[in-house]
Amino acid sequence: MRIKIILFMGWLIKKHEASLTPFGIYPGARSLEEHIRNGIIILDKPSGPTSNQVDRWIKDILEIKKCSHGGTLDPRASGVLVIALENTTKLMPILLSSKKEYAGIIHLHDKVEKKKIEKAFKDFVGKVKQIPPKKSAVARKEREREVYYLELLELKERNILFKVGCEAGFYVRRLADDLGKKLGTGAHLQELRRTKSGNFSEESTITLQDLVDAKEENRLKEVILPMELVAETTRKIIISDNAINNICNGAPLAVGGIIKFEDNIKKGELVSLFSLKGELVAIGKALMNSEMILNKKRGLAVKTDRVLMKKGTYFI
Repeated sequence: MRIKIILFMGWLIKKHEASLTPFGIYPGARSLEEHIRNGIIILDKPSGPTSNQVDRWIKDILEIKKCSHGGTLDPRASGVLVIALENTTKLMPILLSSKKEYAGIIHLHDKVEKKKIEKAFKDFVGKVKQIPPKKSAVARKEREREVYYLELLELKERNILFKVGCEAGFYVRRLADDLGKKLGTGAHLQELRRTKSGNFSEESTITLQDLVDAKEENRLKEVILPMELVAETTRKIIISDNAINNICNGAPLAVGGIIKFEDNIKKGELVSLFSLKGELVAIGKALMNSEMILNKKRGLAVKTDRVLMKKGTYFI
């Protein structure tokens, strides 16, 4: 007899089960120490310091040993810089690959009609080949990145106010140079601000001063967000309490340990494993797609890559 499968708001339910064990804790109920250890900061980076300098300042403010940013911003650029604290640095594969959005000003070296600029913009949407700038930290070999949209917001004399949504690793300064060449005038990037990184936008950012004030006023839980929010850009799988201890020891996830999962999981993609209490347990590579997970009674569904939960948290 085939098991009845229920699709609810994008979730496929494998079996009905609740967390009845005393183990684990809801993310919002973590102690301040654990909240920081498993937290992120959505910072509004100012123009001037390097992203690495910002990391050092945050370590000093919070008196922690480790933090890292997801996607470097040039010293002259400002905007959304996601900072992973302590344990959350294990989520760098998600943060570094997240989509980005920027707003900025490109200064043309000569006047160009708006229609001509708009026509040129269309050539920079889709798969775009770039050679990284000389000062970049990667090899200067031609590579391809996707631009999802490129909008001309305003043209004032020789200054173009624009917005661009792109794949991680796309160089906006190179876009300005290439646009200038295409228009035959030359151009350079005058100002740049990151407005989105993954599912985080500038509306949710805080400043370094906000962080200092929150620490002095014992409000750090208000400005440091739980690491679980980083995983919102991945497909999620909810696992049973009985499966968690094995996952924490690096074992792969078998289909028998799955309670429910999001639809449209693709084989080979990065997925996030959550407890029934909403804790991020680990991230890993899907060994099955959604249909296989749904229909298989045995087999390995996910190869565990990075474990976020402490060993022994669910010792059943």
